[in-house]
Amino acid sequence: MRRRDLLRSCAAAPLALAAGRRAFGQIRYQPTWESIDARPSPAWYTDSKFGIFIHWGVYSVPAYAPVKSKGETMYAEWYWNSLNKANSSTRKFHDRNYGANFPYFDFAPMFRAELYNPDHWADVFERSGARYVALTSKHHEGFTLWRNEQANKTWGRPWNAVDIGPKRDIALDLMEAGRRRGLHMGIYYSLYEWYNPLWLADKKRYVAEHMFPQFKDAVTHLKPSIIFSDGEWDITSAEWRSPELLAWLFNESPVRDEVVIDDRWGKDTRHKHGGYYTTEYTSGMQQAAHPWEESRGMGYSYGYNRMETLADYHSDRELLMMLLDIVARGGNLLLDIGPTADGRIPVVMEERLVQIGDFLRPNGEAIYGTHARKTPRQWSKGSIPRLEEKEFMSDYDITKLVDTPPAGYARVEAFYTAKSDAVYAILPRRPIREVVLDDIETPSGVRVTMLEGGQQLESSRQGKQLRIRIPDAVSAGLPARQAYVLKLAGAK
Repeated sequence: MRRRDLLRSCAAAPLALAAGRRAFGQIRYQPTWESIDARPSPAWYTDSKFGIFIHWGVYSVPAYAPVKSKGETMYAEWYWNSLNKANSSTRKFHDRNYGANFPYFDFAPMFRAELYNPDHWADVFERSGARYVALTSKHHEGFTLWRNEQANKTWGRPWNAVDIGPKRDIALDLMEAGRRRGLHMGIYYSLYEWYNPLWLADKKRYVAEHMFPQFKDAVTHLKPSIIFSDGEWDITSAEWRSPELLAWLFNESPVRDEVVIDDRWGKDTRHKHGGYYTTEYTSGMQQAAHPWEESRGMGYSYGYNRMETLADYHSDRELLMMLLDIVARGGNLLLDIGPTADGRIPVVMEERLVQIGDFLRPNGEAIYGTHARKTPRQWSKGSIPRLEEKEFMSDYDITKLVDTPPAGYARVEAFYTAKSDAVYAILPRRPIREVVLDDIETPSGVRVTMLEGGQQLESSRQGKQLRIRIPDAVSAGLPARQAYVLKLAGAK
C-alpha cells in the first residue's frame, strides 16, 4: 500500500490522528496500545480475503504427529515439544526410528530442501487465487529460515537455514519469487522459543538481546507485507515490549506503510490489541466489525505430517465452502500448506490450491474487495445453527450444514457478499430452472447476471423473495464448479 493511500484511510480514523503526531506529513505512532490500535489495517489486506500459510522448518524432517489423538497435539511442527513429554507417542516414534539418544538438533543437517523451487511455489500460489502468503520465518524451535546472528549466538550453534541444512536463504528466495508474481509476501514469527537457553534463563534479557534485534533483522531483510506473530502467551505485551516494537515497525521500518499485523503480542492481546483478530481451526468469528482471519491446515496439522492420509484432508469442496462462508461473514481465510523437508509442496496440497483457483479465476469479483452483508442469511435463526465462536479448535464442517443440514433447518441456498453497487449470491449447487433468494432488497431495475459467462437472467419479486429464472440452456452450459455466482447489480 502506498503511503498516500494509507494516509487517506487514516483521515477517516480520528483516533489514529489523536494518538499519533505528524512528522513531515506522516503519522507518528506512539509506543502505547491506544496509538497502535488506532492504525487501520491497510486496505490491501481486507480486500484480499484469501492467503496461504506455510509451516516449514526442522520439524519437517521427522514430520510426525499422532492423528486424532486425545491429550496430544496433532501439530507436527510441535514435534520437539512433544518429544520432551515422557511416554508420548512422539517420544515412542522418535526412539523407535531415530534412537533414544538422537538429539533434535541433529535433524537440522537433514533439512536440506534440495528440491525447493520458490518460483514453482509462487506459481502454485498465484494459480490458487490467493493474494498473500505468510511463511514461518521462525517457529517455536528457534530455527530461522534466513541467516540470523541472534539465532546462532543464543543457541551456541548454527541454527539458521543459511549456515546449516539448506545452506541458502530460503525465506528471502520465496519473498522475491512471490513478489515477482504480484503477491503480498509476509512472515510468521514466533516471539518465544521453547528451549532457547537465554529464554529459559532470563526472559527480560531474551526480549532485549535476542527477540528485539532478531525481529528487526527479519523485517529489514525480508520486508514482509504481513506479520503473523505467535508464541506470545507466556508473558504480557508489556513484558514483550510489544507496543515499543510495533511503534518502530510503523514509524521506522522499511514496510511501515503497507505492513499488516495480527493480535498475538502478549497473553493480554488476542482479540483486544494489535491488528486483525485471529482464530485457528474454528469457524472464525460471527461479526465483521473488526478485521479477522481464520487459519487452518488442509488436514489436522500445519506442518507436514506423514501420518495423515487422504481421508484426513479436506476435499476441494469442503475448503471452498469454508472460504465462501468465512468471506460472507467478513473474514479472511489463511489456508496452510506444510512442505516436505526436501522442499516439495505435497501433491494433494498443490491440487487443492489449484482447485480453489479454478473457482476464483472466473468468480473472484464476488470475493476480492467485498464485505459482509449486515445480516448474513446463512447464520440467521431459522436457517442453520449458529456456530460456536472460539479462538482455537472447535467443530466446523460447513459442508455438512450446506448439503445435509440438521432436521428442522432449511438448507443454505446462497452465501452473500457485497460491494457498494452489487450483492453477490454464491450458490453452492448448480442452479436449475429457478433460484429463490430471501431478504434481498432490490429496486425495480435490478440487473441479474451469471458472473461466469455474463448471461443476463430474468427476475421478479414475490413478497420478500427474489425469484430468478435459469433457462435450461444456461444451466446446461455452465462449467463444472463447486459453486456458482449470481451478480445482483443495484441490490442491497
